[in-house]
Amino acid sequence: MEERVRLLSLLSAGALIGSLSTIALLRLLRSHKTIEDQRCSSNSTQSRGRELTCDSASGGCLGSFSSENGEDLLKDEIVSEQLTRNIQFFGFESQHKVTRAYVVVIGLGGVGSHAASMLLRSGVGRLLLVDFDQVSLSSLNRHSVATREDVGIPKALCLKKHFSSIFPECQVDARVMLYDASREEEILGGNPDFVLDCIDNIDTKVALLAACSRKGLRVVSATGAGARADPTRIRVADLRESINDPLSRVVRHRLKKEYGIEGGIPVVFSLEKPKVKLLPFRGPSGGEENPSDYQIVPGFRVRIIPVLGCIPAIFGQVMASYVLTQLAGLQVDTEPVVNFDMDHYQILHQRLLEHEELLYGSTNEVQVDVEEVKYIAKELWHGRSARDQSLKHVGRAMWRSVNELMLVRWDGAKPASISNLILLKFDEADKHESKNLDQIKDTEPEFFNRVTAVLKRAESELNL
Repeated sequence: MEERVRLLSLLSAGALIGSLSTIALLRLLRSHKTIEDQRCSSNSTQSRGRELTCDSASGGCLGSFSSENGEDLLKDEIVSEQLTRNIQFFGFESQHKVTRAYVVVIGLGGVGSHAASMLLRSGVGRLLLVDFDQVSLSSLNRHSVATREDVGIPKALCLKKHFSSIFPECQVDARVMLYDASREEEILGGNPDFVLDCIDNIDTKVALLAACSRKGLRVVSATGAGARADPTRIRVADLRESINDPLSRVVRHRLKKEYGIEGGIPVVFSLEKPKVKLLPFRGPSGGEENPSDYQIVPGFRVRIIPVLGCIPAIFGQVMASYVLTQLAGLQVDTEPVVNFDMDHYQILHQRLLEHEELLYGSTNEVQVDVEEVKYIAKELWHGRSARDQSLKHVGRAMWRSVNELMLVRWDGAKPASISNLILLKFDEADKHESKNLDQIKDTEPEFFNRVTAVLKRAESELNL
């Protein structure tokens, strides 16, 4: 009985503390809202280190954004509480980088609206949202925030409206316009920390990616999210690795032919082949007609791609996650697009045993099995030589490259363990074993440091 009374007393005390905390937080929110309302009482306002001037003609607000704004925001009790889970994940200093960032999102449909929403919710301090289109009734199956009341209004203004009630401290600039070369400086000026290409038109996408490459801006691009249903096959990789995607194929060809760009652009894409095709275009008479006769904007499709709304939403979330980790400086090693099967790992293991027998006279110091070889080849070296981590051999070439790869000791004086094995080509292995680590460190410090960092990561991940 006494135990029961004690437990009830603890529960009551906990409930009371929780209630008091909630009341205090609500009062703080009301106070915070009153201050914000006072700060936003005119079109031109100084707010949290930024000067905003509203432009009613384009639906945007332009202005300066102080680099100290992120730190000021995180000093705010409401903001720091709203972003507490991000702060716990990234750490305070890394979240500062996110909150100080300026990100441009171009294309605000199923992919772009979800990417922009999560960037906002994660505390990005300034967003520029660009789209010429309006919210339609049929787009509600995949848009992140739009409701029936928003149908007919520009997508950029729709997001800006909803964002103001989610994270009002973020400076959101909404531009109702179509990206083209004449507006490059207007949209890409101001040195953005990241650009998200969520455009589904080939001409515009190619022009944007080429401009970002020329200006040295970090960019991530979304490929086709329509007509797909398997979320487990969505990947992030270099443009050269994106396969089974018609949009990527055309973009790759155009970038190489027109601008000499062969890769170096991260893309979000699906390995899944499209489940369905474009629907036939039918005119007012009900018969099939030429879609180009009904184009409002040249080059933009009017035929409909069937879309399962959750897939473009996941594309957008993946893009946001990629950008956030890049901004925060958190290293995330993505999985190789083309994986070896178990036969390939067994071949690598057998080669290791044969090499150890030949070089050291026995296999007694081989401390890895086939499963561990899989971890080394796939997770640590991504199916490539330790000397070739530049995404040069991608796609189908990775299948062919396994025939010339082998595992060798990094430090010949230590056993062949997970934290002392690197993947090299045959000729590279011979050269590597002709040197000691001191020689490599002196002659190739960058290579030495990179390999050392990878092997230390293995030690950390596996608690070796």
